[in-house]
Amino acid sequence: MLEVSNVTKTFGSLVAVREVSLTVERGELRAIIGPNGAGKTTFFNLISGFFPPTKGRIIFDGQDVTNLPVPGRVKRGMARTFQITEVFPELPVRENVRIAVEVGAGYALRPRLSATERSGVNRAIDELLERTRITAKAHRLVGELAHGDQRIAEIAMALALKPRLLLLDEPTAGMGEQETFEIAGLIRRLHREENYSIVLVEHDMRLVFHLADRITVLAEGALLADGTPSDIAANPDVQAAYLGHAA
Repeated sequence: MLEVSNVTKTFGSLVAVREVSLTVERGELRAIIGPNGAGKTTFFNLISGFFPPTKGRIIFDGQDVTNLPVPGRVKRGMARTFQITEVFPELPVRENVRIAVEVGAGYALRPRLSATERSGVNRAIDELLERTRITAKAHRLVGELAHGDQRIAEIAMALALKPRLLLLDEPTAGMGEQETFEIAGLIRRLHREENYSIVLVEHDMRLVFHLADRITVLAEGALLADGTPSDIAANPDVQAAYLGHAA
C-alpha cells in the first residue's frame, strides 16, 4: 500500500529526517513512535504531502506520489487527521461530516444538488455517524463536545473521503482514560473489522502495543528500529532511547 524509500528532509542546515524507509502492507496498522524531536511529524508530513522530500521516493498503491501535493494524494486515497483537531467547531457534527461527504463525492463546488444526490449524501452521513458511534451527538455543535468526541468527528470526516490509507496523527493526544479507550476501540474496529490500512503517530505506548501490527521507531530523524510489538519491546536500543530500561 505504501513504500517510502530513503526519504530525507532538510530545512537549511537542519536534517529533520534522514534516509528513512518504510513499507506498509495492505490492511496493516503501522505505528510510528519516537521521543520528542525524533522527526515523527515531519515524516508524517512527507507521507501525506505537506512537505516534499529533499531526497527519496514515496510510492502509494503502486504510483509515485513523491512530488504530488495534498489534494492529489487525497484523490488517490489518502486521508489524515491532525495532532490539533481540525473541525468546524461552530457547526454541528452532522454538518461537519456533510462537508466531508460532499467533498469526497466531488460536490464541493456545486451550489445545488439534485434530490437523488442529496439523498445519497444523507445516507452516507448516517452510515458514517453510525460507524463511528456518534449518532447521538449528531446535532451538537462540535465546539461544545469533549475532546474525544471532536476527534471522533474528525475521523468520521476523514472516512468520508473514502480513503484506502488512513493517517492518524496522535489520535489520543490530550485525552483521559475513557476517551482513549473509545478512540482505541474505533481504530481497532476500522482496522480489524473494516480492514483499513492505517499509519498512526502515537505517544501512548499501551495503545501502540495493543493495536499495531508493526512499529517503526525514529530517533534524531533516523530509523532506529522496525518490527513487531514484541520485537520493539525487546530491542535494547529502543529501550534506551524511548521506552526506558524497565520496558
